[in-house]
Amino acid sequence: MTLESSDQIAFVGLGNMGLPMAVNLVKQGYKVKAFDLKEESKRQFLLESQNVFGGSKEEAVAAARVGEDVKDCCQGSRYLILMVVNDLQARSILFSNSSEVLKALEPRSKVILMATCKPDAVVELAKDVAKVRDDLELIDAPVSGGVSGAKSGGLTIMVACRSEVLQASKKVLDCLGTKIYHVGEEVGKGQSMKAVNQVLCGIHVAAAAEALSLSTKAGIDPSLALEIVSGSAASSWMLKDRGPRMLQSSPEVRSMIDIFVKDLDIVAQAGKAHGAALPLSVAAHQMFVAAKARGQGSQDDSSVIKSYWALNGTDEKDVFQAQAQTNQN
Repeated sequence: MTLESSDQIAFVGLGNMGLPMAVNLVKQGYKVKAFDLKEESKRQFLLESQNVFGGSKEEAVAAARVGEDVKDCCQGSRYLILMVVNDLQARSILFSNSSEVLKALEPRSKVILMATCKPDAVVELAKDVAKVRDDLELIDAPVSGGVSGAKSGGLTIMVACRSEVLQASKKVLDCLGTKIYHVGEEVGKGQSMKAVNQVLCGIHVAAAAEALSLSTKAGIDPSLALEIVSGSAASSWMLKDRGPRMLQSSPEVRSMIDIFVKDLDIVAQAGKAHGAALPLSVAAHQMFVAAKARGQGSQDDSSVIKSYWALNGTDEKDVFQAQAQTNQN
């Protein structure tokens, strides 16, 4: 691996998806200076980066560091990647402390926003970035593929920016995704495409929960029901990914309920803005909102099935007891 100062990337947001994305950049030979509010996330980034070099601390230190703050990460960086929660968080990062973060970036740097945000908010972000520095480019690049896609470098990336800007940044994006689509020259189009994507994701997760909750109510082993529908015309990527976790009492948190509460709200706003009726999305959104109201906001989004159990008068303890008995037999 040949590392040069021009290859340095500032990466902000080492969550379930951001952490493996940052490590993938290190694997591909980029210097990465990362930041997250959680100390454990920063430690994990350094540890996983060290593993990239077979445990060599010296090589890892040259390739992967953590910054004291975001401005520190941006010093000497030509790219700033934001894998944060939403546009409000992105704005607070970019324009905190008199826009010192943006001023710290190298000339003609790229700000790659990979979080799911409101399209109009991203348009305003791009305008405000240009007001601070007209040599910077904001790339609207939300992703899909979940934790598994982030780990494998197989994300789908929906990019909206000028064609020449995409070409200049494609080597970086290629480290993170295998399916990179240019959905428009105008910033905001990427987020609009992500809203289209989230229509199906949200409905499919809710539909999987609804189907499996019906199997329980009908006295059918939900594990058997999941196996049957996963191999039939009823199957979907979300069913296969979330279905098994729906039948676990405490599943690993890969994507929180709060994320779909946010994302499906963005979908609803997009529908309103374009005059598009989205009745199924709204219905799915309400099930995630109900889950959040029941205190499940930070739980894995597969736990939305508990909202259906609550509606149906199904005691979740009975479900898991029955599952445990089935597994023993």
